[in-house]
Amino acid sequence: MPNDQAESGAGAFATTHWSVVVAAGDATSERSRAALAELCQAYWYPLYVFLRRKGVSPDEAQDLTQSFLADLLARKQISRADRTLGRFRSFLAASLENFLHNEWRRRSAQKRGGGQVPVSLDTVNAEARFASEPADAENPSLAYDRQWARALLDQAIRALQQEWERDGRGALFQEFQAHLWGDATSVPYAELCARFDLTPVNLRVTFHRFRQRYRELLRQAVADTVANEAEIEDELRFLMQVVSR
Repeated sequence: MPNDQAESGAGAFATTHWSVVVAAGDATSERSRAALAELCQAYWYPLYVFLRRKGVSPDEAQDLTQSFLADLLARKQISRADRTLGRFRSFLAASLENFLHNEWRRRSAQKRGGGQVPVSLDTVNAEARFASEPADAENPSLAYDRQWARALLDQAIRALQQEWERDGRGALFQEFQAHLWGDATSVPYAELCARFDLTPVNLRVTFHRFRQRYRELLRQAVADTVANEAEIEDELRFLMQVVSR
């Protein structure tokens, strides 16, 4: 993420990934293609889950996910993005549906991705991840949205972990992470104060800042997937509702 994205204000928002791609229209610039590729790398798994929930086999789901993303990059589909939708999540889901409609009609692997090298995705453990999901009759669209939300949550916690480990506070991060979604009373302050040689006040302030920084990183992750700043809070609320069901 560009350094100036950490700045506040509407001016900084122009550096987010999806806004760069949308602004480029057909994604011909190297910057917009790189941003789109990074978004695809981050959010391919919700697409995989969507396909599996539709009854597609594991091997074919991996192949279709790779082929779709390669096709997206090669054929400049961004030029047809609906600017009123804005959200990369919505655009990607609609684009996959269109791709499947065409793909299942032609069934020609040679034409997938417009002759480009398929997008390199870490699909080795995709089915293992899918197998750990609840074995219910969840509809594909809801499964997709839920995995999208989880991907954003995971992205934020990984970024926070990197920051804390860089500052030499990896052990304290692990303790705080276990209580991220609890309340402040769930944190064993006395035990942690003794272990990390901190005062109770210092530890409480540190935990508060830990949560605050996580919220900031989550908001930044969401900002990367919407087209303008006005959509961030709505998208956050929607994704929190989805993941809490």
